[in-house]
Amino acid sequence: MAIGAPLVGAVGSGVLVTVRPIQRRGVGATASAVSGCHPVLVRVYQSRGITQNAELSLGLEGLLPISSLDGMESGVALLETHMRANSFVLVVGDFDADGATASALVVRALRRFGHAHVDFLVPDRFRFGYGLTPEIVALVASSERLPQLIITVDNGVSSHDGVAAARALGIDVLVTDHHLPADTLPQANAIVNPNLVNAQFGSRALAGVGVAFYLMLALGKRLGVANALTAELLDLVALGTVADVVPLDRNNRILVQAGLQRIRKGACVPGISALLQLASRRQSDVVASDLGFAIGPRLNAAGRIENMKIGIECLLADDSETAFALAQELDRINRDRRAIESDMQTDALSLVERLRATATEGQLPAALCLYDEAWHMGVVGLVASRVKEQVHRVVIAFAPAEDGLARGSARSVPGIHVRDALEAIATRTPGLIEKFGGHAMAAGLTIRVSRLKEFANALAKEVEARAEPGMLDGILYSDGTLAVNELGLELAEALRAGGPWGSGFPEPSFDGEFTVVEMRVLAEKHLKLWVRPAKDALPQEAIAFGWMARPGAQAPRVGASLRLLYRLDVNEYQGVRRAQLLIDHLEEVI
Repeated sequence: MAIGAPLVGAVGSGVLVTVRPIQRRGVGATASAVSGCHPVLVRVYQSRGITQNAELSLGLEGLLPISSLDGMESGVALLETHMRANSFVLVVGDFDADGATASALVVRALRRFGHAHVDFLVPDRFRFGYGLTPEIVALVASSERLPQLIITVDNGVSSHDGVAAARALGIDVLVTDHHLPADTLPQANAIVNPNLVNAQFGSRALAGVGVAFYLMLALGKRLGVANALTAELLDLVALGTVADVVPLDRNNRILVQAGLQRIRKGACVPGISALLQLASRRQSDVVASDLGFAIGPRLNAAGRIENMKIGIECLLADDSETAFALAQELDRINRDRRAIESDMQTDALSLVERLRATATEGQLPAALCLYDEAWHMGVVGLVASRVKEQVHRVVIAFAPAEDGLARGSARSVPGIHVRDALEAIATRTPGLIEKFGGHAMAAGLTIRVSRLKEFANALAKEVEARAEPGMLDGILYSDGTLAVNELGLELAEALRAGGPWGSGFPEPSFDGEFTVVEMRVLAEKHLKLWVRPAKDALPQEAIAFGWMARPGAQAPRVGASLRLLYRLDVNEYQGVRRAQLLIDHLEEVI
């Protein structure tokens, strides 16, 4: 529980929505020429801007050109120089799943290209923080082997001081990153990043592992190595891309689809197979959501709670026995993470209720800042995400750091670019934020505990000024209703195979009214229902994972009429496959 936790809030406007508005996606004015798939899937594709079969082609030949990625020529030239000189190359990664997969990919690729002198280092987030810092460079300098080249993956574009420290020691630095840069760039020897100012690459959505993959493809081409050798690493690209929740534009969907195909065939690194086994996922039937919700959290847990080194070692293991042992350790760490997160989430929601009780007419501010001196620094991002889902506000959860500082993790709502909001505050009030960085939907920052209240007020005002009508209402999006005869295995299988689905290309959701036929609660938190879509229709199996753990949640009575927002999925039990509704939201129709 929270120990002496100060409540951090701010006065602002906004309405806490208890009944979520559901908005149906439009299909656009252009008629669809997609053929050969289920009519519902055609409608879903059209609402996502796809109207031609060619747009559904996800072969690797459709990837954006390798040479068009900004900084590629200088990056490859630098790498080739060090490979020919037999230099010791050190890969410095981030401590999340994207950074772990990118680190493993670069190490594996360089070794496959015949370069044995390569190793990796991932910063301990609790000692060194994020990115290539001077402290990390000092650690490298004190080791037995001084690298001639440092390659950053999924970080580095903001590491001005760390890059300068490395260059001062005579170490070349190749930055590969996908994060947004600051006003100035670090003085690295080369920077490969699709999000540089005036970047020409056709997609801003590449994950860090995607940038690393492109670099290795280009290097392989320069060295005369067949593309197929690098393509064998697409399982890592798929995992990192999905786990990092970057938008699945066509280029990313090509990468993810190719990686999924390799995983389904068993042609993936043993670590991924082991993690799938521990997550009780059938490898031959894996989809993108399995990577995002089953594998990603187990990998991320190491960086959140302990050290991501074990995660990278799992992905680098070449034999199944070693990989499984490491995957078991990741699974154990993830269970610990769940327990820590559960306690912190309870504390956070209690803070929200106290804030709502003291707010005018119970209205929460446009942004919430929550802090507890007992919270774990590695888990605040998950807590911010969970609270955001409940209150539909920008949420930043803070935990104590060293020397009177607090480190926070921010999660935003669609339409509010949280990094830009932080930048505006930092510009208007210099010194209020010690440091920050991130994306539109997520960011990290450091601030003095003594200034949390001041920052909370500034953030609430900034978000309120940026919020347009409806942004803070928690709107849920639906692909319409399904007829009774569509609620079956045929469509469920078609939707499952119609992806990969993910951020920017959302998995289809549908809404409709159903009558509760039977109800029970599983494991004290999951709501299992059998619901009838029409008077004479057969009941449908449905489940709302974690629903009863939500604040104020009540189980619906038998006979109640519910409005559901759900996804149609396939549930397999004892070899029998049947359709199941995965409920994302429910409310009783009065």
